[in-house]
Amino acid sequence: MTGRLLLLAQVCFFLAAAGATGRSCRGKQATFRRTHRDEAQQRTGVSRVQRDVTPRSSITCHLALAEQERKVLDDNTHETAFHGDDGSTFTLSWVGDGTGVILVLSTVNVPSGFNFEGRSSRLYRSGDYGKTFHDISSVMNNRFVKQEFGIVTGPGNSHQVILTVDVPVSEENGGVIFSSVDAGMSFKEVQLPFHPSQPISFHFSNASYLVAIGTDSAMWLSTDFGNSWRKVHEGVQSYMWGPGITLFLSSSPRGTVDADRRGELLLRRSQDLGETFTTIAQRIFSFGYIGGFLFTSVMEKLGEPRIIYVSSNLGDSFNRAQLPSATKEQFYSVLDGDEDMIFMHVDDPGDTNFGTIYTSDDRGVVYSKSLERHLFGAEGKSDFTNITSLRGVYLTNVLEKDGRIRTVISFDRGGEWRLLNKPNNTECGHNIKKCNLHIHGEYSHVKGLAPVLPLSDPSAVGLIIAHGSLGDSITSVPPDVYVSSDGGYTWTRTLRGSHHYAILDSGGLLVAVEARGDRLVSVVKFSTDEGQCWKIYNFTEQPIFLAGLASEPGTKTLNISIWGYRTEENFKTTWVTVTIDFEHLLTRECEDEDYEEWLAHSDMGLDSETRGCILGYRETFKRLKKLSVCRNGRNYVVAREESPCLCTREDYLCDYGYYRHENSSECVEQLDFRDQALDVCLNGEENEIVTSGYRKIPGDRCKGGFTPPRRMKTVGKHCGKLKADPLESETVIVLAVVCVAAVTVLITAMLLIAKKMLCTRRIPEYRFSALQLQEDDECITVGPLPVVNGNGQSYHGDSDSDEDLIE
Repeated sequence: MTGRLLLLAQVCFFLAAAGATGRSCRGKQATFRRTHRDEAQQRTGVSRVQRDVTPRSSITCHLALAEQERKVLDDNTHETAFHGDDGSTFTLSWVGDGTGVILVLSTVNVPSGFNFEGRSSRLYRSGDYGKTFHDISSVMNNRFVKQEFGIVTGPGNSHQVILTVDVPVSEENGGVIFSSVDAGMSFKEVQLPFHPSQPISFHFSNASYLVAIGTDSAMWLSTDFGNSWRKVHEGVQSYMWGPGITLFLSSSPRGTVDADRRGELLLRRSQDLGETFTTIAQRIFSFGYIGGFLFTSVMEKLGEPRIIYVSSNLGDSFNRAQLPSATKEQFYSVLDGDEDMIFMHVDDPGDTNFGTIYTSDDRGVVYSKSLERHLFGAEGKSDFTNITSLRGVYLTNVLEKDGRIRTVISFDRGGEWRLLNKPNNTECGHNIKKCNLHIHGEYSHVKGLAPVLPLSDPSAVGLIIAHGSLGDSITSVPPDVYVSSDGGYTWTRTLRGSHHYAILDSGGLLVAVEARGDRLVSVVKFSTDEGQCWKIYNFTEQPIFLAGLASEPGTKTLNISIWGYRTEENFKTTWVTVTIDFEHLLTRECEDEDYEEWLAHSDMGLDSETRGCILGYRETFKRLKKLSVCRNGRNYVVAREESPCLCTREDYLCDYGYYRHENSSECVEQLDFRDQALDVCLNGEENEIVTSGYRKIPGDRCKGGFTPPRRMKTVGKHCGKLKADPLESETVIVLAVVCVAAVTVLITAMLLIAKKMLCTRRIPEYRFSALQLQEDDECITVGPLPVVNGNGQSYHGDSDSDEDLIE
C-alpha cells in the first residue's frame, strides 16, 4: 500500500439497526437503506413477531407517562407510509435552517456505470418538519437519480437544491440536472455540457458558485447556479475550496499517465474563480486544506520516503513539517484542525493498524508527540472524536500491546491522555482488575457493535451520549448507553443495550429508540434530565423495523423522525416515517431560575487558582438544571463568562524532541534527540529551536506564571524548499503507487479521504477483549503485537497497573 494524506471530512456515518443500514450525520443529509437480507428476514420471521410495546432492556430510572402526556403526544405524532414505493434507499435532505423543508429521494442501489433503463426515482417534499409528505416526483420528468449523486442543497439558509440525473455517458449532449431556487417547490431542467463523475458541489457560502468534475477528468465551474458552465481545467484528480473564492486542485501534467500513482501531480491554485491558475507545488501525491493549513504529501527524491509540506499562506510558500517520514506502507491522516493547531496521525511501519498522534504549532510545522498506539483500522476508520460540547476535549481508542482496545480522553487538546472513569452507577465483575469505561467509536460501528457514534453539540454544554463497555477494554458484548454531563469527566449508564439516540432542544430533551436487530419496535424513550430518568411512549400501533432517527441539523428542534419499514401483504415492504413533535409537551419556556451556573473543567486544578483552567482561561456557563422541565427554544444562546488563568506546565506541550514523563507534567528529552540540534526549515532557511522542552499549546491564553524560555534562531544555511515551477528542475520519476479514494462531496468544501483497505486488500480481524469470561466466536485471536520502542506521551491509568501504561 502506498502512503497518502487522509483528511478529516464532514461526511455522514452509516447506521446499522434492525438489519438495515442507514446513514446519519449532523449535516444536512441522512440516508436510510434496507437490504436483501432484511427482506429475507421479514419473509421468514414476520409471521412470528408479536407486537411488543415494552422495552426488552431495563432503564436506570423509569417514570410513568401520564395519561394527559400520552394524549398530547398522540395528537402530535404523525405517521406517513410510502405505499407503492419499493425503493431500497431513502435520502433525506434539509433545505435551509429552520424552514421545516425536507426533501426525500427514493431510489435503488445501482452499480456504478450501470444504466437502469425504464426506472425512475421518487421525490417527496415536506414543509412541516416531516409531519406530512407530498409526492412531487413529476418534477423530475420520470428520470432516474442514483443515490450516490442524490440531492445536493445549498449552504446556510439557501433554498437552492440540485438533483443530478443518471444519464448514460454515451449521450453526446452531456448530463442533466434539475435545479430549484424555492426549496423544492419547483424545479428547472438544465442540460450540462459534460457528464458529472461525482456530485456537483456548492461553494461553502455562495450558492451560485458550483464546481463539478466530468467523466473526462475536466473541471467545470458555474457562477450562476448551474445555468451556464465553463471548463476551467483538464486532468483534475481532486479539488477543494479554500477561503473566499480560492480554489485548490491537483492535476496531471499534459501527456502523463497515472501521475497520481507516481506522485507527479501538480498542485494548482485559482483566486479568480478559475479564470487563471498558478502552480504552487509539483510532484505531489495528494493534498488537503483544513483549518487554514494547506498540506501536501511529496517524495523529494527517488526511492525516499514521503514527507509532508505545509503552507499557512494559501501556498505562497511551503515549509517541511517536522514529522516522521512515511514509507510506501504508511500513511498520514489529519484527524482534526483549526487555525491554531492540527492533530496528525502518522501510521506506524508494518501492518500494525495503529500509529502515533502528533499535534502542531500554530504554523503547522513543528509537531509534538501526543499519543502512541492510536487505533486506525484497515478499513480506514479512526475513533478520534472531537467532543464539541466542551472546549479542548477529545477521545479516541488505543490498541494495546496485548491486542486490547481501550478508550482514552484528553481535556487539554492532546496534552495529556487518560482512561475514562468508571461510572458511579455501575460495577465490574470480581475478575476485572482495571474497571474503566470504554467508548465504541467508528471501528465498533463498522464491526456492527454500535449502531451510532458518540454524540455531542456546542449548544448542549458538557453533554455527551455514547455507547460504551465497562471493564478493562472494549468487548464484543452488546454495549450500553452512557451519558456524561460534564464533558467526559464523569459518566452514568442510562440505558441498557444498543440504541439510536438524538439530542433535541439544545440538550433539554434526549430521545432514544432501541436497536433490536431483526425485531420490530414501537416505543420511543425520552428524557428531560440528561438521561437520569426516561419515559416510554408507544409511537405506533403497527411496529416497524427500525432504520434510524433523523432530526434537523443542530439540536434546536423539538421534532424527531423515526424511520423504518414494515412488511405488508405478499411480503411487500413499505417505508414508514413517524414524526413526533415534543413542542406541545414541553410548553413552558425556560426562565432564569431554570438555569444554574456551572464551571467547566472544574475537576482540573486542585486549588482555587487553577480550578477549571484549560488552555489559559476558565469558563462559567449558565445551563439548564436537570430537574427543570421546560424548553430552551430555537432562539436559545449559550451564556458564558471567561476569566484568565496563570500559566502552568499544563498549558504547554512537550516540544519537538521531548516527551512527557509518565504520571508527570515534566517534559523529558527523547534519547534519540539528546545532544542534537533541533533544526527546522522555514522559508528556505534553517532555524534552530532553542528550548527547555516546552511549547505553549496553540490557542492557549494564559498569562504569567510558568514561562519556560523558547526561541528560534536562524542558522543561516539554505535548506530544502518545495518547488512550485514544474520547469525548475529535471523531472524525478517516482516509482511508487498511491491509492486515493474519490472525493466525497455530500457537503461543501469536502476534504480528501483515502482508505487503507483499498491499497492493501486485507481486512484483519481483532478479537475484542473478553469481559467476565464471555467469548466472541466470530473473531480470531490476535497475538501480542510488535512492541514499538519510543518515549512518547502516555496516558494515566490505575495506580496499581503501571506495567500496562503506554510506553
